[in-house]
Parts: sequence; C-alpha cells; structure tokens
Amino acid sequence: MDTVTTRHLNRQDYKTLSLAALGGALEFYDFIIFVFFAAVIGELFFPADMPEWLRQVQTFAIFAAGYLARPLGGIIMAHFGDKAGRKKMFSLSILLMALPTLAMGALPDYDSIGLAAPLLMLLMRMLQGAAIGGEVPGAWVFVAEHVPEKRTGFACGTLTAGLTAGILLGSLVATVLNTTLSPEAIRAYGWRIPFFLGGLFGLLAMYLRRWLHETPVFRQMQQRKALSGALPLHTIFARHKRSIVLSMLLTWLLSACIVVVILMAPTLMQKQHGIPAALSLQANSVATVMLLAGCIIAGWIVDRAGAARTLMAGCLLLALCSWNFFHQLDGSPALLFIWYGLAGLSVGVVGVVPLVMVRAFPAAVRFTGLSFSYNVAYAIFGGLTPVCVTLMLRYTPMAAAWYVVALALAGMLAGVWLWRDSRQASARLDVSLHSS
Repeated sequence: MDTVTTRHLNRQDYKTLSLAALGGALEFYDFIIFVFFAAVIGELFFPADMPEWLRQVQTFAIFAAGYLARPLGGIIMAHFGDKAGRKKMFSLSILLMALPTLAMGALPDYDSIGLAAPLLMLLMRMLQGAAIGGEVPGAWVFVAEHVPEKRTGFACGTLTAGLTAGILLGSLVATVLNTTLSPEAIRAYGWRIPFFLGGLFGLLAMYLRRWLHETPVFRQMQQRKALSGALPLHTIFARHKRSIVLSMLLTWLLSACIVVVILMAPTLMQKQHGIPAALSLQANSVATVMLLAGCIIAGWIVDRAGAARTLMAGCLLLALCSWNFFHQLDGSPALLFIWYGLAGLSVGVVGVVPLVMVRAFPAAVRFTGLSFSYNVAYAIFGGLTPVCVTLMLRYTPMAAAWYVVALALAGMLAGVWLWRDSRQASARLDVSLHSS
C-alpha cells in the first residue's frame, strides 16, 4: 500500500490548510461585505433625486458585476496556474482582492466627484470578482495537491467551510457596526470600516502565504516536463467535456443551495411569515455555523465512503431537512432554530463538491478545468437562482423548498453518475489484471 497517499495529515499539511482557509475566508468576506452595506452605498454613490427602486437596482447591479467578472478572472489566473505554478496565482488572487477592497473604503461619494463615484465602485467590484474567480478554484487545487490522497475530502471540506466562514464574518462585522454606531455615523464613515478591515486583513493573509510551498504535484510535472503544451482551455473542451458538465452541475448545487437556504431565507422568513428580523438573523447565524460543521463532516465521510455514496445520502438528507425547514416556518420560534440548524447542516453536503471537481480533471489542466466549470456555472446559477425562486413564489409559497429539492435530486443523479463510473473503472481494472 502507498504510504504517501494513506498517511495522516502532518504539521505542514495543517499549516497549508489553515493558511489557505484563512485567506479564503478573508477573501470571501471582502467579496460579500458590499451586500451588507448596499443600502447606504446606494444613498451615497447615486444622485439624491434618483427614484429609490432605480437606486436599488443600480446598487445591486454593481454587486452582481462581481459575479459576472468571475469567469474571466478565474480562467486567466487558472491558465497561468497550470503553466507557471499554483502558488504564484494563489498569492496574486488575494492581492487582487485586498487592494480593490481598500480602495472601495476610500472612494469619494457622488456629492464629491459625481458620476465617477459609481463608475469607480463598479471597477473595484469587477476587480474583486476577478480575484475571487481565481481564489476559490486555486485554493481547492492547491490544498488537494498538498495533502495525502486519502485525506483530500477532509481538506477540501474544511477549506469550503473556511470560505463560507467569510459570509459569517461579514454578517458579524455588519451587526457589530450597526449596533454600536448610529445611522448617521454609518452614513458618514462607518460603512468604510469593514472595507478597510478586509483590505488590511487580506494583505496580512498574503504575507502569511509567503510561507506556503508549491504543490508537490506541480513540481513533479515540472521535473517530468509534463506541463500542458497546448492551451489548457482548448484541452479541457477537446478531451474533458463530461468532466465540465459534471462540475457545472455540482457547482449549481453548491451555489444555489447556499443562496437559497443561507442568503435568501432570512428575507423570506420576514416577508412571507412575519418573523422578526432579529430572530431570523439569529437563526441564520446558527444555520451558517451548522453549515461550516456540515462541510467538514461531509469531507470526513467522503474519504471513507467515497464521493458517490456521500453525495447520494447527503442530497437525500438535504431534500428532507430543507423541505421540513420551509414547511415549519410558521411554527414556534424554538423549533425554528432546530429546523434551520438542521437545514444548514444538510447543506454541508456541498463540501463533497470540490473533491469531485479536483479529481475530474488531470493535473496538467486541473486548475483551468475546475476554474472554468465553477466560475461559469456560479455566474449563471448564482445570479439566476434568486430570480427563479422569486418568480416561483407567485405560484407557491413553498417555492424555495421545491427549488432546493430539485437541486438535491440533481445532486443524487450526479452521485449515481459517479457510482456508475467507479463501477466501470473497477471492471476495467479487473479485466486488465486478469489479462496480465
């Protein structure tokens, strides 16, 4: 048995995983903090006489621009990650996030520089999107190529939990500022504080990443001169179409479940069921913490049970828990925390997704294949999911539940696909062994 692939995580593995998760959490915080202060940003960066609905639309259009910029930034950074090295792009992505975040906190408002204010905010937001497009796939590839093969699931699940922790950190910072500062102070200077914090912490994380090493997999490819000679993007389209489809399907599961259960649910609870904002946000914090735990648990299980079984069982649990949560929203507040916590835990099945995508592509084009599939699918499904759920609400109050159940079914089908592929691979191996 290969002791390299079966050994336990050592001190260097934990150091790599910790620094990757810390940097990823801070980058996700930088990317998401805009939405928590969208209202005040809209007031400051657009004309005062603009209709409120138009101001909201334009403010959230700036937020959405970050998602649209993800594929381009991710593909470019992945190309050089497959050609020049994982570590260089891993460090560059956090720098490209930290500097625009600092700049956003220092931007003059509309009263100071007019139309240039929202245009500069839009530019900074697009740079953020390009950075996050390289960070998330790069982090998964970087960590997966460092740890032993039999511990890849736990490492990817833990890293996904770290990325999600950035959302929780943004929520906590916004809550603290809004409870300690008056609305006037928030409008005057308070909204800038989280951007300055995010930028400074990002620079610190970049400094800490100096101590990381290039992945053993990439170093071996360099030594064997096995780096992709062709354009990596062309290679994945020519030879790995099935892997692209599978990865995009699983990214839909990952992105949309988090959007619906974690990001949209508090608003749905308040508007449809009359649940107080404070109570819904407290329950949301519980669900987010449970999501972090769920990602780590799913990663631990997948190393032992395999991706196919974990995905099928996890998606069944996701369907049951999410349906029960949305169905029980009119119940008692005590049950709200329990059911929302279980729903958040079940969404943790998304911790399996990065492992499947990392293994779907060969090392020479792994960064490009994962980055293209993940970022394009995230831009499409992350943006369209709120629109689809909102339109479905016109026909049924359980629209969010039906949407998540449909995703869970798609995830189970992906699990069947993986199970069938593993059976076929085992059969081919048996044939080759018998023939030899």
